[in-house]
Amino acid sequence: MCGRYVMALRPSQVRRMLEADDMPVDDAPEDEGDDAPRQSYNFAPGSYGIVYRADVPDHGAGPAREHGNKSGATTTSVAVDSPAEPETEAHSHDTTTTAVHYKLQSMKWGLVPFWTKRKPDYGATLKTINCRDDSLATPGGLWTTMKARKRCIVVAQGFYEWLHPAKSKDKIPHYVKRADGKLMYFAGLWDCAQYETEDQGEGSSGKKLYTYTVITTESNKQLRFLHDRMPVILEPGSDAMKTWLDPARWEWSGELQRLLRPFEGQLEVYPVSKEVGKVGNNSPSFVIPVASRENKRNIANFFAKPTSGKGDGKGEGEVKDEIKDEVEVKKEEGGTETKTVEEVRRNMDDGGMGVSSASVKRGVKREAGEGVGDDLVGMGAPPEKKPTVNIKAEKRGSVSPSPSPKKQGTARPKISATSNVGRSPTKKGQGKGKVKAEGSQKITKFFGNSA
Repeated sequence: MCGRYVMALRPSQVRRMLEADDMPVDDAPEDEGDDAPRQSYNFAPGSYGIVYRADVPDHGAGPAREHGNKSGATTTSVAVDSPAEPETEAHSHDTTTTAVHYKLQSMKWGLVPFWTKRKPDYGATLKTINCRDDSLATPGGLWTTMKARKRCIVVAQGFYEWLHPAKSKDKIPHYVKRADGKLMYFAGLWDCAQYETEDQGEGSSGKKLYTYTVITTESNKQLRFLHDRMPVILEPGSDAMKTWLDPARWEWSGELQRLLRPFEGQLEVYPVSKEVGKVGNNSPSFVIPVASRENKRNIANFFAKPTSGKGDGKGEGEVKDEIKDEVEVKKEEGGTETKTVEEVRRNMDDGGMGVSSASVKRGVKREAGEGVGDDLVGMGAPPEKKPTVNIKAEKRGSVSPSPSPKKQGTARPKISATSNVGRSPTKKGQGKGKVKAEGSQKITKFFGNSA
């Protein structure tokens, strides 16, 4: 497993989610304050994370006892394959009927053993952010006391791993999470240390420092292409989870060792932004797939056809092609109404028949019979025969166009868009000796009168 994961939830949110998964929580840190764990999409070693464990003393589960050496190894440590394993397991079970309480606790990632007297440097802490499952299968060693008495669950939303392509120096970060969207519960170990130095700070001069490590195992089939190891993931509320956290089991056993196996559920794995590689970076975009539409830096979105925002699947350009220019035309009853140029043209072609602008969606092309009246020409009804008009007679003003069939006897003469018969002056050299129509005076006459 890589040394980076995601935990961007507050303790109160985590508490509710654990309780929903049948994992009781009797105590939890505050969402804000000095003891609050960090919330980050790029959680790195040395940060304070959320740990779930049984509420036991700082020495761990079972009775307090003296340890035989500096590493913490004791005479009661049991090898996994020991023939006396059943007896040891029976002996290690606490027979008291005291109710077990569980809590969430803020701890620092990077385990510091309880026998540490001086604050270790950052490099030494990095060596204990993970613990291999096979290192727990043998007696003795660094993890002896922790694996028997101080087991915990590290709560996360997912974790990162870097792919190293063959013959390439490039590293591609991938994000791994549960396919069902639930939290990830990593099997872990914890400890509590107090330094002997007088320096101020965590773990020094009597101040307790709680730390943890994440146990890893070999990868399952889904992650084998990415890395050869992955964290041990336990199912929430399962028997395996309860066994792992049971404080009555304060001696290591084969049953506990067998819980450390690859995850059998479904995971989601996908490449993410390379910016997650820098520890100081933190952004919700780190968990968004590089190839997704939600990723603003995805080059494919630059060439993608923009949508209209109405869910009709049309591109913005297609919608604009259907938008027609609008004009205001005079109503017969007075006032004005808005019509599209297409409506005005159709109105003129049909001999002046009116089209109600209220029955047609403004500015958008409509198909035949699409939600409008059947009396409209070409929109749900056969077109009516166009009226025959004598153009020459119309220019002399002696013939008026046929009235609208809907308003017989009340239609006004059609005003031609190209003729001003009866209102404009005659051209030079034409109409001499004839009486000019009323109102056909030259415009220059008006300027002369005004003088």
